[in-house]
Amino acid sequence: MSIKKQYVKSNSVCKATFRLPKEAASAAKRVFLVGEFNNWDKKASPMKKLKNGEFKITMDLEPDRQYEFRYLIDEHTWENDWCADKYIKSLFSDTENSVIIT
Repeated sequence: MSIKKQYVKSNSVCKATFRLPKEAASAAKRVFLVGEFNNWDKKASPMKKLKNGEFKITMDLEPDRQYEFRYLIDEHTWENDWCADKYIKSLFSDTENSVIIT
């Protein structure tokens, strides 16, 4: 898993590319990126499955913020990003959420 951040000064945006490796979702048919940036909408941000088996999505995020997020695999399995900037205990379950700091 990885997160790549690219800052675009012309419009004050952080282009964040999220990747979920094949090892984390080897049998997955669909993966969604779910978090504060899309109001935890489970269908708002589908990730594209690449030929190598990875899933990828690029999001435009507001800089100088932090966002909690998780990956939703095949609508039933939640996964954190192993390379997140940090983790925060979820307010809704006994798990942690991944955090990206822009």
